[in-house]
Amino acid sequence: MAIEAWYMEENSEDQRLPHHRNPQEFVSLSKLEELGVLYWRLNPKNYDNDEELRNIRESRGYNYMDFLDLCPEKTENYEEKLKNFYTEHIHANEEIRYCLEGSGYFDVRDKDDRWIRIWIKEGDMIVLPAGIYHRFTLDTDNYVKLMRLFVGEPVWTPFNRPQEEHPARKSYVMNLMENLMEERFSVALEAH
Repeated sequence: MAIEAWYMEENSEDQRLPHHRNPQEFVSLSKLEELGVLYWRLNPKNYDNDEELRNIRESRGYNYMDFLDLCPEKTENYEEKLKNFYTEHIHANEEIRYCLEGSGYFDVRDKDDRWIRIWIKEGDMIVLPAGIYHRFTLDTDNYVKLMRLFVGEPVWTPFNRPQEEHPARKSYVMNLMENLMEERFSVALEAH
């Protein structure tokens, strides 16, 4: 089963609710890929021996790994941490998360600055590119166990919005614009 994503209805209700628009507007995996979001479906019950995970880690240089259990019972200052994760920000590096148990939402901004909600569940692994505006929250089950992967030493530094002058943001926007121009050029060629 592929990952689910949709355009969000922005309101002040509980951030843990799905916040579908009316009518619902789902987002395809190819649309997420256009934004630089990568996705794999893996077997979370066998992550220690998963050949596909090993290949992903080797090919992308993910040499550091740790785990995050996020729930009221296991997380000190739970509400404060959840609030911090839900503050819109970027990172200087990719954010790689593999959901081993539970579920939650990563929200990312599209090229028109609209929120897309990505519902990650057990077995979903996503990579958010450096420089993309995003945030994270749990869903109403209030539990997720994530594997966090990094290239080199882990860096968790969030840079809260606005960050238009941050090098990672500039690079992300430039790549997004280049991909958009390539797509338009390709479509124009096909039309002739």
